[in-house]
Amino acid sequence: MKTYSAKPAEVTKKWVLIDAKGLVVGRLATLVAMRLRGKHLPTYTPHVDCGDNVVIINAAHVVLTGRKRDNKVYYKHTGFIGGIKERTAKSILEGRFPERVVEKAIERMIPRGPLGRVQMGNLRVYPGAEHPHEAQQPEKVDIASMNRKNMRAA
Repeated sequence: MKTYSAKPAEVTKKWVLIDAKGLVVGRLATLVAMRLRGKHLPTYTPHVDCGDNVVIINAAHVVLTGRKRDNKVYYKHTGFIGGIKERTAKSILEGRFPERVVEKAIERMIPRGPLGRVQMGNLRVYPGAEHPHEAQQPEKVDIASMNRKNMRAA
């Protein structure tokens, strides 16, 4: 028996909608990263983009467990000598682009490289409840009901 290998022309992509209100960031990120890569499908092929298009709404209302909201630090470097900058998760979530906490968590679970960048292009994250993808008729996935640990009271 030969091993099945999906071709890019054979892949059918679905649209998935996830409401992140009250969900734990890490648990949400693992499930979304798996969906983006296509690992939830029996036809998964490592070198082909066979994952779904994922739309996440209410990303500003995600929850970090423990003291991560105050203690977790995100670093970036400006490129200049001594140009390392740091921000806490709390300052990002209360700032202008709170959806970046979710984006970064998912991005760091996707492999780096050309295919990973294509797969990250299939992710759309919105801080509020509105999104412009109603025409694609996304299927709603309830992550909170998959495991009791996925949901936390804010």
